[in-house]
Parts: sequence; C-alpha cells; structure tokens
Amino acid sequence: MKNLLLLIVVVGMVACQQKTTKLNYPMTKKVDTVDVYFGKEVPDPYRWLEDDNSEETKEWVIAQNEVTNGYLAKIPYRENVEERLTKLWDYPKISAPFKKGGHYFVFKNNGLQNQSVAYIKETLESEEEVILDPNKLSEDGTVALTNFSPSEDGKYLGYGISRGGSDWNEFFVMDIKTKKLLDDHIVWTKFSGISWLNDGFFYSRYPEPKEGDALKGVNENSKVYYHKIGSDQSADQLIYEDPKNPQWGFGAGVTEDQKYLVISVSESTSGNAFYIKGVNKGDKVMKIVEDFESDFSVLEHIDGKLLVMTNYQAPKYKIIAIDLNNIDRENWVDFIPEKEGVLQTADIVGGKIIVEYLKDAHSQVEVYNMKGAYEYDVDLPVLGSVGGFGGKKEDAFTFYTITSFTTPATVYKYSIAENKSELYQETDVDFDANEYETKQVFYTSKDGTKVPMFIVHKKGIELNGKNPVLLYGYGGFNISLTPSFSVGRLIWLEQGGVYAMMNLRGGGEYGEEWHKAGTKMQKQNVFDDCIAAAEYLIDEKYSSKGKIALMGGSNGGLLVGAVVNQRPDLFGAAFPAVGVMDMLRYHKFTIGRYWATDYGTSEDSKEMFEYLYKYSPVHSVKENVEYPAIMVTTADHDDRVVPAHSFKYIATMQEKYMGSNPVVIRIESKAGHGAGKPTAKIIEEYSDIYSFMFYNLGVRPKY
Repeated sequence: MKNLLLLIVVVGMVACQQKTTKLNYPMTKKVDTVDVYFGKEVPDPYRWLEDDNSEETKEWVIAQNEVTNGYLAKIPYRENVEERLTKLWDYPKISAPFKKGGHYFVFKNNGLQNQSVAYIKETLESEEEVILDPNKLSEDGTVALTNFSPSEDGKYLGYGISRGGSDWNEFFVMDIKTKKLLDDHIVWTKFSGISWLNDGFFYSRYPEPKEGDALKGVNENSKVYYHKIGSDQSADQLIYEDPKNPQWGFGAGVTEDQKYLVISVSESTSGNAFYIKGVNKGDKVMKIVEDFESDFSVLEHIDGKLLVMTNYQAPKYKIIAIDLNNIDRENWVDFIPEKEGVLQTADIVGGKIIVEYLKDAHSQVEVYNMKGAYEYDVDLPVLGSVGGFGGKKEDAFTFYTITSFTTPATVYKYSIAENKSELYQETDVDFDANEYETKQVFYTSKDGTKVPMFIVHKKGIELNGKNPVLLYGYGGFNISLTPSFSVGRLIWLEQGGVYAMMNLRGGGEYGEEWHKAGTKMQKQNVFDDCIAAAEYLIDEKYSSKGKIALMGGSNGGLLVGAVVNQRPDLFGAAFPAVGVMDMLRYHKFTIGRYWATDYGTSEDSKEMFEYLYKYSPVHSVKENVEYPAIMVTTADHDDRVVPAHSFKYIATMQEKYMGSNPVVIRIESKAGHGAGKPTAKIIEEYSDIYSFMFYNLGVRPKY
C-alpha cells in the first residue's frame, strides 16, 4: 500500500511538473520583412513560413510536431482516450438512400472504415452491392470521394476524388452495368459539381497551377466545360468564360427537365449572379442577375418559369418565380414568401415542395403544393437537424435523416401523399443518450443582443462552478450551427464535461441581418458574443475561469485566436483549428479573396486596415499576458485556409508568451481543411485534442 501511495504521489508530481514547466520550443528564425499599410509599418517576421515547399518550412514542421508529440506522449491516459474513442466510433453508419437513373444508392460505413462505401440496388427490397469503395483508392484512406453523380439514364456514374485533403478534385466515370472504369479523366477542378446531359456532363475548372503553387497559389480564370464520354479532356467544349473578370468563379447545373443550363457566378462567399442557357448548341446565355448583392439558387424550371430561392428583399429567404419571357426584376413574383423562420432548403419531389426552415437554430419542415400554397408540416420525430428529402417530381416517397447532439443520424422513409414518416434505419452507439439533456438558453451580449446557445450535459449535474466546459462557435459566412452528432464529443460528455454551442452573429441562424451584424466593421460583435457566452456559463455556475476550453475551426479558428487574445483569463485551454489567423494577408492565397465580403481587406481603406489589424490573431498576441494552454491544429494539404496562418500564429505565440502553459501546434500530413479525412486520422486527432483538453483543465478520465 505504501508503494502504491508513493507511486501516486510521484506520478502526480511529474504531471504537475510537466504542466508548469515551459516547453523547449523550436527556434523559429525571424526575417526583416515589413509591409506598409496606409503609412503604418507592419513587420511580418515569419513570412518565410508561407512557403510550404521550402526545406526550412518542412524542417520547422517536423520540429514542431516533435515537441507536440513529446508533450502528448507524457499524458498518462492518452492511450486510454484513444481506446475509448475507437470503441465509440465503431458503430455502423448509413446515409439516406436516394434514387437516380432508376437505381437506388446509399452510403454505409461498418464502423471504422476510413471512408464510407457506396452501394447500389435496383429496388429497396433487392440485395445491395458495392458500386464504389473509396478505401481501395489508397492504402491509408487519404483519397476521399468528393462527388457522386449517376447519369439521368442510369448508364454512368461520375465521381470525384480528392487526394490528401486538398480542394483540388479529379473526376472519373464508371460504367454502372459492368462496374468498369472508363478512360475519362478530368483534372484541376475545384468546387465543381458533375451535371449530366445526354452522354456527357458539365463541370468547371481552373487552369493548371504553376509548379509549386498547387496548394497556395491564387485560383483565377474559372471556366465551364462540357465533357463527352469517351473523349479526352483536351477535347472538352468550352461553354462559358469571362476573361475580363478572372477572379469570378463559375458553377454549372442542368435543370431537372434537361432544358436549361444554370451558370452560377460568384466573387465571394456572399451573393451571386446567375445566368441561364438553353442546352442546345448555339443557344445564347441569358443573364438573369448580374450583380452580387443577394443569394440566388435555382430550384427548377417549370412551365417557362424558374423557381429560385433567394434573400433578395428577404433577409430570411423566400422562393420567387421568374418568367423567362419577362425577366426584369419588377416582374418577379413571390412564390413562397419570407416567413419568421429562415428558409434553408427546398426540394421538389412527389409533386410537392418540401421546405426546411430554421427556427431558433433547429429544423422545421413544411410542405407546399406546386402553386406555392402551404399544405402541412412534416411531424419530425425529435428536435434536431434534418437532411435529405431529395428526389424527382414523380416519386411517391423520399428519405430524410435527423440527428441531435446525443443521437447519430436516424433514417426515415417519408410518404409524400400520406405525409407520414416511418423509421427506415437506426444505429446503435455505445452511449446512453437518455442519461443526458439538452437545453437552449438565450444570453445577453455586450450591446444587449440576445444570443442563443445550446448546452448539453449529464442529467442532474450540480451547478457549482466546477464543471469543465467545452465552448464551441463559428460566427461567420451565413453558416448556421444546428444540433449535430459528434462521436468525439461523447468522450467529453461521459466524463462529466459540459458542451456549449453558441449561435453567434455572423452566422445564418436568423437570416442575412444576423449574418451582416458579424461582418467587416461589425466583426467584433462575434467576439463579444463569444466572450458573453463564457461569462454566462461562469455567472450561471456551470463553470469558472480556467475551466472552459474554447474550440472552433476555419473562421471559428479565427474566433478562438481573436477571443483568446482579448480575454485569455476566461479560458483554461483553446483549440483554433485550420484558422484564418493573418487578417492582413488572407486574401492573397487560393480562394481567400472570396472571404472579403465577411472580413473586408487590409487594402480597402485605412479604417478597414486598422480594424483588421486590431483583432488579427497573428498581430494581437500580447507580451506579459497569461495565456491558456493552446493546441493549434492544421494540415499540410489545406489549400482552403493555407497552413501558413497557423504556422505564423503559433510562432508568434511561442515567441511572445513567457508563461508555462503549453502553446503547441499539431500539423497533420496528407490532410486538408477537414473534408474527407480518413477515420483513422480523425480518431488520432480527437484523441490528442481531448487528452490535451482533459489534462489542461484538470479532468482525470475514468478509464
């Protein structure tokens, strides 16, 4: 017994020492690069880290990972966390089936497969067989499926893949009947769909980048092409380009009746123009909308009219009808007017229009007839987030999924004529959701705005200020955070952790006004909303200072970096993932310029520069401040938010922070912004994140 007690004391002393001893970070050289913005000199000493191909950068990445891995290896329960997370992850997953070209398709994962597998069957009752297994495309699972588009006649399957997490895609074509891969091969596509017409498809692509620029070079001169099956890409027909506007991006899709090609035009993530063109050769392009002030999404062409979902003169979105013989705006007609809830999606299936609304950040579904008249609600089985409802106008039924914070996606079959849902398939996780509760609260931000937040925890927890909290947010680009299931989160909840998800301004939870209230010169509202959320959790005795971990990815990584710089005292740990951390130069890489409608740029005006400079995470790290433990996560193939953002941020933090909390970076190889990451890598990353979180918030997992 004495030896056991001595061992416990020694382990405790070692753990305490590890947590309070400053890590020996790699030396990061500084250069004399200085930029001048409106007369102000701004040093950029770590500019050299923007070169992802240099040997110096590669050596720096290796050295940083060695420090991080060494720190994680000393966390005594790191392997136990990974073992439990693996067990939780090992449950069957299924998508909602969908019908295309006379076949049914569904995606399944038996539990720990790196990528989900696509299956095909002729009827719902017939035996299914594998049509495409992405796990066979690479040994380590880093080749992911990004597009899956069966042709309208059921003869072909067009699909896209991404290698190592990059946004760059390659397209291939399979003969569905023989399961043989054809010679067709399309390269240098990005953010493009596959839209079939006859024996070919429309797609968009960029020119091949210069050597060394594939993952960081600016993407310009998007063009729309038509590829005919059996031909080489070099023979593809150019359908549309705009050399006068090289920064514009184009997407192309064919209406269900196969009569029109819709060309969506974008210069940012907010607002788009759109044109249409008859599918026959020689048909001219008709420019319906030429500015970028509002969002437009064409649903369908019916009897000479386009049904279009838009936020034009409707901040919460509506559906309008545009007569193609009279396209002027004064002749547009409201088909389904704007309502209190925010319109999210609309599907025309079974002779009805099935519309999903967002009400206080959770789904509501309504059904309308083809004249735009409301008929009834779809009675959803649980409060959560809905997906699916796809199909054709003649289909009698469709499928949808619904998920919540504590239950994975459950698939329902929906009879359109009967307005009746029946359980189609559910899955079983090694987690008792009945032991947990979810509530929605509304807290007050700095300027008096009421902001919603979901809080999830074990039933019966004591509000004594001692509970560890994981606070998650995004707050940008009109994106709504709704109840969703995460296996990684379960490991936090079952150890007594509280999960809180904020619906910050900048998101789309309450429409375009809510979005714009968190953009450009109002971006500080987002950070204030986050700070107020942490203060609410403290005031209401959920937790206390130093017991809260803040997490967010991409724009949410920016959120974490900015808020931690402004209020480091609130948090015990912080996890900025693939974040936009250099607000002065973000627009100079890949498609970063598209984000300017949310952020503004450092070149817009002196006022905009000063505003960005003040909150930019790289530029607002302070000296002589006690920061929480920080683990930055990024990946070497992230060509959406290039890893240089995270590199420069952590180098600055390691330079200026003199305290003992760890400030480290975890750099994944052969991975990108997040989409398509193989299960094995996700489990490893989550194991590292939650081990770091447990350790630095003083939580001892019971494994």
